[in-house]
Amino acid sequence: MSSLHQLPHRQRRSVVTGIGVIAPNGVSTEAFWKATREGMSVLDLVTREGCENLPLKVAGEVRDFDPAVLIEERYLVQTDRFTHFAMAAANLALDDARLGRADYNDSPFAVGVVTAAGSGGGEFGQRELQHLWGQGSKHVGPYQSIAWFYAASTGQISIRGGFKGPCGVVASDEAGGLDALAHAAHTIQRGTDAIVVGAAEAPLAPYSVVCQLGYDDLSKVADPDRAYRPFTDAACGFVPAEGGAMLVVEEETSALDRGAPVRAVVAGHAATFTGAARWCESREGLVHAITGALEDARCAPEEIDVVFADAFGVPAADRAEALAIADALGRHAEVVPVTAPKTGTGRAYCGAPVLDAAAAVLAMEHGVVPPTPNVFEVSYDLDLVTGSARPAELRTALVLSRGLMGSNAALVLRKSSAESLS
Repeated sequence: MSSLHQLPHRQRRSVVTGIGVIAPNGVSTEAFWKATREGMSVLDLVTREGCENLPLKVAGEVRDFDPAVLIEERYLVQTDRFTHFAMAAANLALDDARLGRADYNDSPFAVGVVTAAGSGGGEFGQRELQHLWGQGSKHVGPYQSIAWFYAASTGQISIRGGFKGPCGVVASDEAGGLDALAHAAHTIQRGTDAIVVGAAEAPLAPYSVVCQLGYDDLSKVADPDRAYRPFTDAACGFVPAEGGAMLVVEEETSALDRGAPVRAVVAGHAATFTGAARWCESREGLVHAITGALEDARCAPEEIDVVFADAFGVPAADRAEALAIADALGRHAEVVPVTAPKTGTGRAYCGAPVLDAAAAVLAMEHGVVPPTPNVFEVSYDLDLVTGSARPAELRTALVLSRGLMGSNAALVLRKSSAESLS
């Protein structure tokens, strides 16, 4: 398990100063939060070209997104849709954090980039391979070698922003989104001032969808209202989605010195691995991740005010998560509100837990737990928030994530203290 407090420079606290979201339910943080708070479901029939006759019928698509409005042409031609999402979200996060070139022109090595990716640039790669087999090698563009790569988003965000600090990519399953946030916090503890961090995915190109059809847990249901209903007797698998979120995470003192808004503290993280699709074993793995994250954050179970659940949508996985929450939080699990806003957008793989982290920060700021769309009759002993948002005083949030390949992760976020607000 990783720990945010096992490294030197313990006094260097990592805080969230900026949030940027490109999601199925909103192409800005404001639009995303409004839809999330209202419990809107935007799951719909797949409309992406080439996917019409595939067994996957429902997904969370990012619509009304024109990358040319947000990204320069010289970057568009050499990048895939998943990088378009990440670059656009990074721009929004930097604007939100009020972190501009003037803040780091004299110290570009003080800012780094970390992203997570589970699939890379499938759409770009498919197009270039079609050119190869249909027209010949001379028709394959020079950017094929980089656009599909997992690290493409990290590289392009770094180049575009002039960030020369530590950069990295977490190539992982869904839980990698939380691991990337922890990696950013570790990097700040080692001396870096700011990290642009997060994940965005674009898994809805035909080639990418065909790859996912091998997942037994993928929902094939054609009714958007019924395709993704975790924690219920009607659970029938998960619905994939595209999009994600990027955050600006900074060293607290540095952020305050430049007058940045401190929105939340990255307090603790832990991760485990229990093997692909071994959902019964994921119970123990998730318990260890939760308890490790709580210990790392120096947080008692009863301090958790809300849990953003992984909500996989497979009965065995849902049962394991419900039991893990009970095991890790004890009697507090009976009263702590649990939510899974992603049931209204789908699971954006590595982007999903970062969207949950963004929602957790916003929930703490607004004092409300967003609901779990499309879920009504809960089959497990959880206080799952459904129907409408629930007002609550939220100071500490627990975000959970698990991946198809067996990763488990937990992240503790704390509301910024009043004296930290600019």
